[in-house]
Amino acid sequence: MTPSPAVAGPAPRYPAALLFDLDGTLTDNFDGISRSILHALACLDARLPEGADLRSCVGPPLRHSFARLLATDDPAQIEAALTHYRARYAETGWRENAVCDGVAEVIAELAAAGAVLHVCTSKPQPYAERIVAHFGLAPHFASVHGADLGGALDDKAALVAQLLMRERLDPAACAMIGDRRHDVHAAHSNGVRAVGVLWGYGARTELEQAGADVIVETPRALAGALASLRAAGARPR
Repeated sequence: MTPSPAVAGPAPRYPAALLFDLDGTLTDNFDGISRSILHALACLDARLPEGADLRSCVGPPLRHSFARLLATDDPAQIEAALTHYRARYAETGWRENAVCDGVAEVIAELAAAGAVLHVCTSKPQPYAERIVAHFGLAPHFASVHGADLGGALDDKAALVAQLLMRERLDPAACAMIGDRRHDVHAAHSNGVRAVGVLWGYGARTELEQAGADVIVETPRALAGALASLRAAGARPR
């Protein structure tokens, strides 16, 4: 008897693996981060920055931000600032946070459609896991990858590379979703396409100059942008 031909399932709508930044992409943690930075600087009797300076600190590794805010490359002073920051953030700052409007629904829809979701954030791993669980997002994510407290993964490109290796992912089948140029550069350094989002802390100009493959204004537009990346195929290397 001749076997029946296999029936193909529906074609995947999105890149197989989606790497999500946390701060500014999944949640708005500006209050917790900025207040903890101000606390750290006050503990060191340093100049306290204003709004624009503080917003620019959300996304990049905090060691880089403290070096700039303190106008120093002295590792001891930078680590002292981090210690004060973490003391407040671990107790209070991580709770001064909210899921970005519309994000929870889109995350659930993408996971239900068969995409495998991962968190990829410069926030230290323990805080990232705590936040993702606290807001009920954990069931939709296969893994959470954050920076180490010692700073070995402060370069987000290294973090993305580690994630790809540990999860055994093909970069050509992935997309990185983030709100800052660091997310775009980290993705492209690893052959991953990058979606820039405008509901976070980065401006359109920043994301365009970084070379984001596509930029979206709202969470509701994210699914269509990801589908367009899937249709376009792998990023040229």
